Amino acid sequence: MSQVELNGQLFTLDRFPVGVEDASLQAWDAADEYLLQQVNEVTGPVLIFNDNFGALACALSQHHPVSVNDSYIAELATQHNLRINALDEHTVTQQDSLSPLPANPALVLIKVPKHLALLEQQLRALRQVVTPQTRIIAGAKSRDVHNSTLALFETILGPTSTTLAWKKARLINCTFTAPELADASPLASWKLDGTDWTIHNHANVFSRSGLDIGARFFLQHLPEGVEGEMVDLGCGNGVIGLQLLAQNPDSRVLFVDESAMAVASSRLNVESNLPADISRCDYMINNALSGVEPDRFDAVLCNPPFHQQSAITDHIAWQMFNDARRCLKYGGELRIVGNRHLDYFRKLKKVFGNCETLATNNKFVILKAVKVRKKR
Repeated sequence: MSQVELNGQLFTLDRFPVGVEDASLQAWDAADEYLLQQVNEVTGPVLIFNDNFGALACALSQHHPVSVNDSYIAELATQHNLRINALDEHTVTQQDSLSPLPANPALVLIKVPKHLALLEQQLRALRQVVTPQTRIIAGAKSRDVHNSTLALFETILGPTSTTLAWKKARLINCTFTAPELADASPLASWKLDGTDWTIHNHANVFSRSGLDIGARFFLQHLPEGVEGEMVDLGCGNGVIGLQLLAQNPDSRVLFVDESAMAVASSRLNVESNLPADISRCDYMINNALSGVEPDRFDAVLCNPPFHQQSAITDHIAWQMFNDARRCLKYGGELRIVGNRHLDYFRKLKKVFGNCETLATNNKFVILKAVKVRKKR
């Protein structure tokens, strides 16, 4: 937790999840400061995109902005930082990237996201609501502003220019002129080898263009014949959960992710590939398994991420492992796939008191830990 001056005001901003001591997860960056330097008098609706920790929302809360994000963790971080600055949480309206945008915004501030596909989806949505009078300003680290980034703004919205770098950040200014634009599907779709399934992916889903090699290995080592409830934790497009449904006809599967686009993709993939199994599925947008009741699940399956936004960190994996142990029934198992160098074996043994290696290849390891009563 530290203080920063934004838009002429002093704010205390915290990283989220609270208590994560990782300096790389600072709750603001130079692009936030640079964007806010451009904000003077604003008359009309304000839209903010991809505000990872709520710095922009806090600084502009008096304008009652709409903050658009595909991250539930970012939503929680914004709420947290509004609270610690004694700002009314209701001054900021938060919504996911699949929800309709308010019309005729006066100001749009965009933190350029990591994935160009998400930026394209957001710019196409903006095209439906902005006017030539809307100020559209995007910001990012200088190294993340590429010719392809500028071309998207130019192609979808209109004339685009970039500023000089300031503290290694750069801004993009764009004017809406409604250039001719061909329609494009918001989904990327591909056939899953060895099945008749077509996997559909919204813009911000991990490994959107094809099956990642970790998931490919994991699919070969999933439990079979489970009777009860299982979780595809960090589900992405839901391909692991789909296979669980196919291999465990007497089970239910809960698809969980902090990305609204991931959960929507999972739902779509069950509906289009296993329609007879829709009644055996549940979906949840959540920060791991926060708030879920203990001793509920028979199995949790997970490919843990080892980064939050652009920062490499293991706190998400630790939370997933601890949440899984709490929410598993005694005798239930957590099964994961991970890069060999991440040393998840040691982490699982610390959380569960046991860990078994089920399979390895030259890059990945598949591990199993069982919830047992800890020895006193």
